[in-house]
Amino acid sequence: MSATAGPGAGPAAQDHDHPLFARAWSSVLGRNAMGWRERDELVAGLSGRVLEVGAGDGLNFEHYADAVTEVVALEPEPHLRAKAAERGIARVAVVDGIAEELAFADASFDAVVVCLVLCSVRSQATALAEIRRVLKPGGELRFYEHVAARGGAGRAVQRGLDRSGLWPRVAAGCHLTRDTERAIRDAGLAIDQVRHFSVGLLPHVAGRARKV
Repeated sequence: MSATAGPGAGPAAQDHDHPLFARAWSSVLGRNAMGWRERDELVAGLSGRVLEVGAGDGLNFEHYADAVTEVVALEPEPHLRAKAAERGIARVAVVDGIAEELAFADASFDAVVVCLVLCSVRSQATALAEIRRVLKPGGELRFYEHVAARGGAGRAVQRGLDRSGLWPRVAAGCHLTRDTERAIRDAGLAIDQVRHFSVGLLPHVAGRARKV
């Protein structure tokens, strides 16, 4: 299987080496951040060619149904990318690259999956514009993301951690105060289904959006 690799060697990708966080994610954090059922639900019903942006160490790979003929798994962090490649799943091509510079042709994917990644991209607007570009007309974006609290003490704590710079440094560029649902709508994607929930103290949003 062949896939076009992203611009992993360029300047925009050079700050995605987070060895301590990546090892913690692949050993403990990733499995605790999202359950088996949630991963099944995230990709249920997909078919054709799928791009997974920020695939991490590949925890979603075995959840794709047989109707998915190819998964292009984009991951800029070297340790996580190597772990994903080690899974050795024939229909999955693991490539280097970043969400803001997708090195794929317009309208080349039936679906795009993002899972706990839009918190850490440099620009949600740019990343989502790229995602919309590579989706076929009618193609789906599947998303599962933690987001900003809607107000109160939780929002204040999140804002303080983001502004301190400590949380983004410790958590591989993650930001706690992003309004991802609004960013998806602003990118021109029509949200068909969405649910709001919390995992521990973190508010989350998950759902489906479509390129119209």
